[in-house]
Amino acid sequence: MDVRVGLVGYGPAGAFFHAPLIRATPGLTLAAVVTRNSARRDEVAGKYGATPVSDVRELWGLCDIVVVASPNRTHVATAAAALAQGLPVVVDKPLARTAEEGRELVRLAEERGVMLTVFQNRRWDGDFRTVRKLVEEGRLGEVRRFESRFERWRPVPKGGWRETGGADEVGGLLYDLGSHLVDQALRLLGPVREVYCESDVRREGVASDDDTFIALTHASGARSHLWMSAVAARLGPRFRVLGSSGAFLKYGMDVQEEQLRAGVAPDSPEFGEDDEGSWGVLGTEDAHRAVRTEPGAYIDFYRGVAAALTEGAPPPVDPRSAIEALTVIEAAHLSATQRIVAHLT
Repeated sequence: MDVRVGLVGYGPAGAFFHAPLIRATPGLTLAAVVTRNSARRDEVAGKYGATPVSDVRELWGLCDIVVVASPNRTHVATAAAALAQGLPVVVDKPLARTAEEGRELVRLAEERGVMLTVFQNRRWDGDFRTVRKLVEEGRLGEVRRFESRFERWRPVPKGGWRETGGADEVGGLLYDLGSHLVDQALRLLGPVREVYCESDVRREGVASDDDTFIALTHASGARSHLWMSAVAARLGPRFRVLGSSGAFLKYGMDVQEEQLRAGVAPDSPEFGEDDEGSWGVLGTEDAHRAVRTEPGAYIDFYRGVAAALTEGAPPPVDPRSAIEALTVIEAAHLSATQRIVAHLT
């Protein structure tokens, strides 16, 4: 029998990411969805055959695992309520507002003996998978600098809690896109010792950061420079990775989000395949060549969830790694507000 999944929230994260990926994963069934919006209730029933419910507490008894894809401010309370019921939990990033809140969730999961994991889906971006492969194969030599960007041109705010909410909403780009950028830097280059951050609100009517830069010094001596912006009128490279024997340069975003929004099934052959014209370039100024982008594989996250629940495999994302990223994000916030370099021990 399939594992019954209860999804909390059917906004963009729930509708475009979690629900399609859950449906495409063998061994998982989307059984119930928490949403009060009448159109969304009709959609989850008609499209997925899932039971729409109005409150998280209605999930108890309807599902075997809870996926939290509701607004950031609700992540900790919702996850804690599910864990207290003895249910495994997937939490969309960010896991929590603070590292300490994240540690409390980990402790609760351990006490209950159930899985807790975090949807850090961009570990499975095709471009990042390509960078990791090149580094692991030694194609760049010693990596000395990792430059990574999530930039957009949105001079007019879209509205919504991510832009208009204050600190209580856990909004802004530092927690949104920064959760991915920091996580990728940690996965690639390891622990961080120093954090410097510049963070600004550039657009009228926006309450949270929309233009942020983070510089990380890793324990290895390598440096990561991370940009996240909604006001970049010309976009920089998605990745520029500089090593002792070569570099890798890649423009353009991973294709999976665009495909999911367009309704492409995550288990279809074309899903996650980058166009050849968008492949990155490896080498030096004098000698370089295009490198095929590894296929994007968001579905591997939920395959990992299914394996953890049915086979006892480790969760696809250790929640402690998400806490590590939150520690860096907190240090970045401290650096930006106090105009200092924050040191991590």
